Amino acid sequence: MAWNLDQRVETSAGAVAAGQAGDGPPLVLAHGWPWSSFSWHRIIPRLARRYRVHWYDMPGYGRSTMRAGQRTGLDVQGAVFVEMLAHWRLDRPPDLPLVIAHDMGGATTLRAHLLHGAEFERYVLMNVVAMRPWGSDFFTHVGRHVEAFLGLPPHIHRALVEAYIKGALVNAIDQGDFEQLAAPWLSEEGRTSFYQQFAQADEKFTAEIEPLFGKIRCPVKIIWGEDDPWIPLARGKALHALIPDAEWETLLGVGHLPQLEAAEVVMERVEAFLADSAPN
Repeated sequence: MAWNLDQRVETSAGAVAAGQAGDGPPLVLAHGWPWSSFSWHRIIPRLARRYRVHWYDMPGYGRSTMRAGQRTGLDVQGAVFVEMLAHWRLDRPPDLPLVIAHDMGGATTLRAHLLHGAEFERYVLMNVVAMRPWGSDFFTHVGRHVEAFLGLPPHIHRALVEAYIKGALVNAIDQGDFEQLAAPWLSEEGRTSFYQQFAQADEKFTAEIEPLFGKIRCPVKIIWGEDDPWIPLARGKALHALIPDAEWETLLGVGHLPQLEAAEVVMERVEAFLADSAPN
């Protein structure tokens, strides 16, 4: 029931590495930036006790296809999420999935649901990118000067990636976990893909869905790390105001990566919400 990537799925944006564990109602995990499906590895075993859990590395991330010039913006990711649901045969009743989304996995799955008609059984949004503005001054700067960053020596690129990841955390995580988060971006293909993500980030992809948040067609729970250095708690509360029927949970003393910073707390907060849809 451990995290693995033993599937290879062809999508419109390239080959995607995917995995699956457990048995029961289907549940899909959607990671964000600059993460990969590995970011879920500490909660997958517990989820797999009760659910058939699916995950994948988004195109341009992790072990999925990375190539120069590849389109991996949120518009592409939303469409690919729909393709993955179809691949897993989770695109129509009675096998609609539970969905847990983090960071840009939020905008990805929101676009799939609100623009592409994907249906979910229940929906957890955790420290998600969903509303403007998003992206720090550094994020914007890199996006404007990608060519300069592509020319960085490997050791400086590594230091930048590691510093960027550390900037999301307020609690120490396992060193092996940290190295696994950074590793996909340190190859030649990974370096190119890393900076391409900055260049292709565009707030228009969330602007298109913001007016539609009140039309979400399933129960929602919003979970937010109280001390998130990247997406402040106030942004989560603003999102909640646009989805007023959603449940809300603040994770005290947690940063942007709850599933690695406080995996047990995350599971405690989501299990009852998810179980409401599971058969007795």
